[in-house]
Amino acid sequence: MEKNCGCWAVLKRGVRGSCKSSASRDSVNTIPRTSLVYDAATETRYLNASNRELYAPNEAQLSSDNPNPSATENKDVCQLLQFTFQELKSATGNFRPDSILGEGGFGYVFKGWIEENGTAPAKPGSGITVAVKSLKPDGLQGHREWVAEVGFLGQLHHPNLVKLIGYCIEDDQRLLVYEFMTRGSLENHLFRRTIPLPWSNRIKIALGAAKGLAFLHEGPEPVIYRDFKTSNILLDSEYNAKLSDFGLAKAGPQEGDTHVSTRVVGTYGYAAPEYVRTGHLTSKSDVYSFGVVLLEILTGRRSMDKKRPRGEQNLVAWARPYLADKRKLYQIVDPRLELNYSLKGVQKVSQLAYNCLSADPKSRPCMDEVVKVLTPLQDLNDLAILSYHSRLSQQGRRKKKPDGTPQVTYNQSKSMRGSPLNTGKQHCR
Repeated sequence: MEKNCGCWAVLKRGVRGSCKSSASRDSVNTIPRTSLVYDAATETRYLNASNRELYAPNEAQLSSDNPNPSATENKDVCQLLQFTFQELKSATGNFRPDSILGEGGFGYVFKGWIEENGTAPAKPGSGITVAVKSLKPDGLQGHREWVAEVGFLGQLHHPNLVKLIGYCIEDDQRLLVYEFMTRGSLENHLFRRTIPLPWSNRIKIALGAAKGLAFLHEGPEPVIYRDFKTSNILLDSEYNAKLSDFGLAKAGPQEGDTHVSTRVVGTYGYAAPEYVRTGHLTSKSDVYSFGVVLLEILTGRRSMDKKRPRGEQNLVAWARPYLADKRKLYQIVDPRLELNYSLKGVQKVSQLAYNCLSADPKSRPCMDEVVKVLTPLQDLNDLAILSYHSRLSQQGRRKKKPDGTPQVTYNQSKSMRGSPLNTGKQHCR
C-alpha cells in the first residue's frame, strides 16, 4: 500500500504523530471524506490576516466534522505532487521575507516558483508561480484546516475553485502548494486599494463566485462551504473569481436530513443568523454569506466596521432598509464608482442581496438561481452617469437664458442633489 500510495500513508503517520492529546486525536486528526471538497486555501486568508472565527480556539478539539475516508477514496491524494521541504525552501528563496504574500492564523503564505513538469524549484520568474502555505508548528486550528484541505484535495475540480498542486509533510513541517492568483483577494480590491474596482469587474467576480458555490451545492454529494467572504475569493489576471480555503467546509445533509448539526465556525458578519443561533447548517447558510458579500460589492463597505458611526457598523443591519426601496437604494452604492454603474444592475443586485439575506432560510434562493440572475447583468450598459447627463440636458432645454445657454433653477439643482442618481457621497461617508 505504501509503495503504491506512499503519500497517503506518510500523511496519516505524520498527522497522528503531531497529535498532542487523546482528547483531540479523533477530532483534529481525522481525515475528512475526500468526497467533500476540493480546496485551495492558498492566498486564502492571505492579504487578510484577521482571526475572526466564531469559535474559541480550544473548540477545534471538541468535535469531529467528518468521518474517516474509505480506502477507495484515499487514492485521490496520490494525484497531488509530493514536495520535499528542501524543494519548497529553494522554491521560495529560503522562505525569505520579501516573498511573503500574507499571514494568517495558520502561518505564512510565500510566493515561489517550481518547474513545469515536477516538484523541482525554478528560478524566480521562470517555471510556474505558486503560493506555498506553511503551517505554524503547534497551531491547533491551522492543523485542523490543513488536514481538512489535504483530505479534500482533488475530488472536486472547477474553474471557480483554486487549484491545489501538492503538499509537503516532513517531521513537523506541513505545507501546501497552490496555483498563484495574480490579483490576490477580492477583499484587497474592495477595501485596501485607492482605485475603485469597476462595476463590470464586480459583477464578473460575483458571478464567478456564485458559480463556485453552485458547483459545491449542486453536486451528487453536496458541500457546504461555511466560510464564504471577500478574503476567500481570489482573482486571476482576468478577474476570474476562484474560491479558496476549504478548511471549514462540510458535507451537506445526507438523504432524508434537513441540516447538519455542527459547531459554529466562520467569520463574524458573514455567518447566517440561524446557524449562529442553532448550529444547524444548510446550503442556505452559504447563500446568506453570499448576500453579505454582494452588499460589500455594492456598497464598498465591510461587513463589520467598528470605525463607522453607531448604526452603520453592521453592514446588513444598515443597508437592509435601503434594499427594499428603489428610490433609496442608489444612496448606498459605493460612492467611489461616481455613477459608473448600471442602473438596472444595481436594482437587480440589491434585490438579489435582499433575497439572499432573508431571515427565513427557505425563502433564500439556491445558488443556481443566483447564477441565473447575475448572468445577464454582465451585458448591461445603462450607466447611471449617462442617465444623469441626459436629465441635465432635458432640464436645460426646458428653461434657457435669453442668450440660449442652459440654466438650472435652484429647485432643479436641489432636486438633482436629492436624486437617486447622485454620487451618494452625503450618505456613504
